[in-house]
Amino acid sequence: MTQQAYPRSPKALLGGIAHLGRFIDKIRLRHAGQIQDYNYITVGFDKYLVDFLEIDPKSFEQQVLSGGTDDELLAWVKTNSRKPSDQEISEWSQGLLSSGPKDDAARHRFQGRVQDIATKRGVPVASLPLVSCWADVIELDEGRL
Repeated sequence: MTQQAYPRSPKALLGGIAHLGRFIDKIRLRHAGQIQDYNYITVGFDKYLVDFLEIDPKSFEQQVLSGGTDDELLAWVKTNSRKPSDQEISEWSQGLLSSGPKDDAARHRFQGRVQDIATKRGVPVASLPLVSCWADVIELDEGRL
C-alpha cells in the first residue's frame, strides 16, 4: 500500500504567510496526480490566499511548476502581490488559522467533514480530538492531530 501524500500544514508559515507553503505543495502534488480530490485554487484557503495577496493564481501555478525553492517562490509572491505589511500578513494568517464555520450551512459542512474523518478511521466522532476551526479539520484529516 502506498502512503498518502499530503501537502504541508496550513499552519506552516512561509514568509509569515499561513497556507502559502501548503498551496505550493498542492500545486505540485496535483500536477503529479497525487491529490486530485482536494479543493484547488478557486475555493477554500487557496482562494482566500490568492484574494488576500491579489496574485494571479494561474501565473503562480506556472511559476511553481517551473521549479524553484520556497524562498524563490516567496520572492515571486512579494514581487507580484499587493505588498501587504507584516502586520496585515500576521493578522490575516491568524484569522485564517482560527476561522471556523460562520453560518448553519458551514457548520453542517464542518460537522460532515469531521464525521467523514471518523468514518474513514472507523471510530466514533466522540473519540476524535475536539476541533473548532477549519485548519484543525485539515490537520485531523491528514493525521497531524
